[in-house]
Amino acid sequence: MKKRVAILISGGGSNMEALVRDMDERHPAEPVLVLANTANAGGLAKAAARGIPTAMVDHRPFKGDRSGFEAALTEELKKVAPDIICLAGFMRILTPEFIARWQGKMLNIHPSILPLFRGLHTHQRALEAGMAVHGCTVHEVTGELDGGPILGQAVIPVKDGDTPDDLATRLLPMEHKLYPAVLRRFAVSNREKVTLMVG
Repeated sequence: MKKRVAILISGGGSNMEALVRDMDERHPAEPVLVLANTANAGGLAKAAARGIPTAMVDHRPFKGDRSGFEAALTEELKKVAPDIICLAGFMRILTPEFIARWQGKMLNIHPSILPLFRGLHTHQRALEAGMAVHGCTVHEVTGELDGGPILGQAVIPVKDGDTPDDLATRLLPMEHKLYPAVLRRFAVSNREKVTLMVG
């Protein structure tokens, strides 16, 4: 019995596509929903083109009512009864109550080598700190922002003259390798850390 995966996105969904591409017939999981918080998220059309059910819960009408927004998210998720939720560029901070409901079932990818540079603007902050390496992390989601158990990390070198955009561009292919690799393990209850490096 394959694990059922819901993927939450806010934009183009490149990490969602990487996850979906990897979920072939031999994979222990299958995508059952791609859910976005904005109607213009490009990933919705990409998912639909692959035959994956999609849904959209616009966060804007819920301004100031995060619990209401999350209740609407939960209603969409309950329809597909996911075993695993993958946050893939989902740009909304979730409440402890929502996270507690899905504790142990929710993954996120973050563009830094956690615990370094939690939060936003990670590429810029890595450069400002004079880092020799940068990377990304897949972790379980807990009530602590970008603070859950680390399940995988990928590392790239920082080159002289790099800009934040340079780092983001070079890191993205590593994100697309790391997240699927972690999901494959997580779907069979293997939480052994995945490590990927580029010389």
